[in-house]
Amino acid sequence: MRADAHHLLDLKQRYTVPCLYHFYRDPPVFERGEMQYLFDTTGKRYLDVYSGVTVMNCGHSNPAIIEPAIDQLRRLQHTTTIYLTEPIYHLAERLVQFLDCSLKRVFFVNSGSEANEGALLLAKLHTGRSGFLSLRGGLHGRTSLTMGLTGIPMWCTDTSPPPGLLQAPRPHCAACDLGHTFDTCGYACVDAVRDLLAESGDIAAVIAEPIQGNGGVIEPPPGYLARLRDVAHEAGALLILDEVQCGFCRTGNRFAFQHEGVEPDILTVAKALGNGFPIAAFCATENVAACYTRPGASTTGGNALSATAALQVLEYMEKRKLDERARELGGFLKNGLQTLVDAISIGQEVRGRGLMLGMELARDGKPLMKTTDWILEEMKELGYLLGKTGLDRNVLTFMPPLVVEREDLERLLGDLRNVLARADGLELDA
Repeated sequence: MRADAHHLLDLKQRYTVPCLYHFYRDPPVFERGEMQYLFDTTGKRYLDVYSGVTVMNCGHSNPAIIEPAIDQLRRLQHTTTIYLTEPIYHLAERLVQFLDCSLKRVFFVNSGSEANEGALLLAKLHTGRSGFLSLRGGLHGRTSLTMGLTGIPMWCTDTSPPPGLLQAPRPHCAACDLGHTFDTCGYACVDAVRDLLAESGDIAAVIAEPIQGNGGVIEPPPGYLARLRDVAHEAGALLILDEVQCGFCRTGNRFAFQHEGVEPDILTVAKALGNGFPIAAFCATENVAACYTRPGASTTGGNALSATAALQVLEYMEKRKLDERARELGGFLKNGLQTLVDAISIGQEVRGRGLMLGMELARDGKPLMKTTDWILEEMKELGYLLGKTGLDRNVLTFMPPLVVEREDLERLLGDLRNVLARADGLELDA
């Protein structure tokens, strides 16, 4: 494996753009996946606790998904939307049914960035306005506009974002941007959004993740989303909810917005919809979608292969009740992580919902970035692939495939306990 990794790293350095990076000092080379596990070229098995950044909710190489897709690939791979094919329109109907809310219109694309870009365009068409407001800590994509709306410095490569973009404090009650505590703040972060909307007067939409993923698994307090929607509508703006990471049963409901019963005007989805096949969508209410009448297209968006796979994803999630599974196993894992944090001095907080959980590491309020990286390396050696998120990249992130077994999580907690105990005595970030 070592020689293969060195060869691939050499090719990477020679031929790819330098912005691409990877985890681990001595990275494995993965060649096979099987539900919740990945296998490297030596045959070593790893529990995937990051799901390719919340993509593989139904597991790696799940036969229930890939076999129908392989059959579709043999028959018809691509024609684009100027011709009629069955999978894309059956998927549109099935996704609307799966949403089961006022979002009745769907536009398929290939990635979360495209989905958010399309949602922003739709908001401009509907409102006749050109500005947008996002939240600190949000991640919305790699296009110029979505990068400009991203509130994580490391992902904001473009130093000259488009004009008309505003950013508001995020609802992170444990470390409030405004210095408040939740019991006395009166939702000051929502008031800040209201003030910015009034100051601009040209905001087409507020875009937010119901639970911030890359921002460090930040879940807003109860009532926040409803208030955010209300202040957006009061100002004549739409609410776009970005569920590219937190959608499709990840948080214990089919979609994270359902925990609060707050429906957006536009919803964006991607990642887990295809379970490894590239597909994404923005979904809108009838009223909002009605304004988009000029020609629009996505050459490979909703192609026959990806749409067939996505149909199987929705079927699998519903039949196997992956939302209930995420809720049950997520509760077990969160309790276990909290027990581990309570036993060490470097554990700041455990947060999240369902199987979208984060453990922030800090000592005396100082983020422990090097310690986080050390733990990732140690867990990799033990056969676990964890994520890291947060503005300071000091949040261990747990987002396993929703087909993970309780026994897997028990082993994870046991091995993590030992690694955290060792890390607790280190001074890597001193």
